[in-house]
Amino acid sequence: MTILNFVTQEQLDSLDMDDPQSAFINLVNFAQRSFSAQTSKLDLDERNDYEKREEIRHNFMNVIAASAKRLEIEPFVSMNVPRHSSFNESEFRNFKDDLDNYITQIMLDNSMKSRKNSVEILPQSKDKIRSYVHGLRDCVEKSTMQGAKRKTLLDKLNSFEKELEKQRVNILAVALVSFEILGIPGAVWASADIAHKLISNVMQEVAEARVIEQQTRSIAATSTPKALSPPRSEDNKASTPAWKKKTPTSELDDEIPF
Repeated sequence: MTILNFVTQEQLDSLDMDDPQSAFINLVNFAQRSFSAQTSKLDLDERNDYEKREEIRHNFMNVIAASAKRLEIEPFVSMNVPRHSSFNESEFRNFKDDLDNYITQIMLDNSMKSRKNSVEILPQSKDKIRSYVHGLRDCVEKSTMQGAKRKTLLDKLNSFEKELEKQRVNILAVALVSFEILGIPGAVWASADIAHKLISNVMQEVAEARVIEQQTRSIAATSTPKALSPPRSEDNKASTPAWKKKTPTSELDDEIPF
């Protein structure tokens, strides 16, 4: 089996390789859905189905580990996938537990990063921004820009207005729509001054909301993200379970009653 037994080429092409952690999360999500679909209907009381499930499990583990190595996702970069001959259920369960643990940490990391790059805007301020967006949409309709360009800009304004429905507005979304508006030559607008004034008003509302949030919530400045932690300490990994420990022969001899 190859990666294409778990992820389609279209899904691979959709991964954001500029953000390895995001790409890895999405790849694991695609692969897990495929894995579940491939194993859900197997009858594990049948030997052939049981062996097929073990083969799918091993291949899933191999594909995820290889993807993590290529994307340089620790701790899987230094991980060795067991040979098929020595692969067992315990190996897979331990791998799956570790994978779930790291995916959880990565997703929480991404959530914290997203919060730092977004801002909560009060309803009245959102209403003002919507009125500015409606004004910008009117400016675009009255402009002399080409049809394709007009449609693209209107679509971006619509996307930005949908962004306002979220509890927190992504600052990047504000920046992107601002760059689009300000990058259009003044001669194209029926009134460039009005268009520029409207987008400036949008930026000002967002900036003021950002300042208020920083003052009231004391949001810390962006810092270097913490390294992902292993699911178990090395000491715990290295320790021998109680049921595996051997009792010294001398202690056994002392307990013999004859």
